[in-house]
Amino acid sequence: MGRSLAYRAVLFASAFGLLLLAGIASAQELEPRAYSASPIGTNFIDVGYTRLSGDVLTDPSLPITNVQAQINAMSAAYVRSFGLAGHSATLAVGLPYVDGSLSGNVIDAPSDIHRSGMGDLKLRFGYNILGSPALTPEEFARRTPTASLGVSLTISAPTGQYTPDRLVNIGTNRWAFKPEIGISKPFGKWFLEASAGAYFFTSNEHFYGDKVRTQDPLAVVQLHGGYTFRPGLWVAADIGYVDGGGTSLDGVAKKDKQSNARYGLTCSAPLARGWSAKVALSNGLVTRVGGDYQSITFAVQYRWFDR
Repeated sequence: MGRSLAYRAVLFASAFGLLLLAGIASAQELEPRAYSASPIGTNFIDVGYTRLSGDVLTDPSLPITNVQAQINAMSAAYVRSFGLAGHSATLAVGLPYVDGSLSGNVIDAPSDIHRSGMGDLKLRFGYNILGSPALTPEEFARRTPTASLGVSLTISAPTGQYTPDRLVNIGTNRWAFKPEIGISKPFGKWFLEASAGAYFFTSNEHFYGDKVRTQDPLAVVQLHGGYTFRPGLWVAADIGYVDGGGTSLDGVAKKDKQSNARYGLTCSAPLARGWSAKVALSNGLVTRVGGDYQSITFAVQYRWFDR
């Protein structure tokens, strides 16, 4: 019985953690238009809902089958654009709330678990170093769109719900840092975007059983292509790839290095003055460990300018 419970705990910790990382820390998030230009003095409030569901792949050496996850994540974010050294920049902060359930068979015995609570706080600073001068809304409306090159730093802070004596937690109890570079290029009403970055993780010094859990860097590459029908109304096809991110417990490596690809579709449409809505769908394309899930996101955004 003790051996069965141990396997069950490892199952839930690895599978649940991978899916939450995808939904909250955004390791495999497909996000088009992250490097598109916007006028300075623009403020955004975004409220969204994401549903993650599907199979979960775990360590193939474990006797685990029929692993299914159902995760609901609600999030709120604030974004502000401003000028810095003559170029446009953005600062964003976001906080999720997660409610999720996981079920599966461990040595042919059914098991399930449920967790809910606040997730880790995220901060993102973006800076367009080429092609995106700091323009007022009036100047921005008169500009001719050009290619832009930007850099960003995303930080995930360990603010989420975490209890050291539980294997399964909403929060990760560690910091994560993601430096990234991206390019955005318009072709008339068409646009193409590409980005490349990597997550770097600090150690979780209080993993279950007072162990130290570490994770290798996780490389992230994304490509987006889309069409703008009119201002605020656009659609994009998305594809992303992650590689690395293997974990260790007290220096002992696990067989969970990721090498996963995802594809998706994103659509944004205006609702009223200052209001817009977004729908995003994504699915696993190639999955080595984790990430084999379906995702659907609904979000509503309100935008206003400084006076």
